[in-house]
Amino acid sequence: MNEFEILKKPEYIHVVLNHLPIYGTILGAIALAVSLLLRSRAAQITALIIILIAGVSAYPVFVSGQRAYKAIRGMSDDAGALDEHMDRAEKTIGAFYFLAFAALAGLLVPLKWPKTGLPLTALALLLALICFGLGVYIAQEGGRVRHPEFRPGESPNPPGETHPRAE
Repeated sequence: MNEFEILKKPEYIHVVLNHLPIYGTILGAIALAVSLLLRSRAAQITALIIILIAGVSAYPVFVSGQRAYKAIRGMSDDAGALDEHMDRAEKTIGAFYFLAFAALAGLLVPLKWPKTGLPLTALALLLALICFGLGVYIAQEGGRVRHPEFRPGESPNPPGETHPRAE
């Protein structure tokens, strides 16, 4: 398999993209909060674009996760975590779409009605924080699929045993 063929694998695409909605929402929220403190419309526009990208990026993450489900379920260390991961994503994906819509509204509506800028920006900030929390909630189970160290009560090393480089 060459470098380009791996890009056809949904499980690879999912792993490459799955952090974008999480990091994008929190970075966008921080940028938006700063822009509100500075009262800078230019900074708000930049932050809203970051949030828009984060919200929209949830779609390819979700779809690639759905397409990778069967392949990953067969090799998963914890199929229950995979099922819960998928269930959480299915239940919350709409929030990311709403976030993208709110960010887009925050960018475009104030062009016609300038007084809507602050309320729409505040709404986008609130939704970005909520979506960040949802992203972490979804990712928590996703990490448990292949990482026993993320599972409650499980340790990758038996007690008292450390990795040779850690000594």
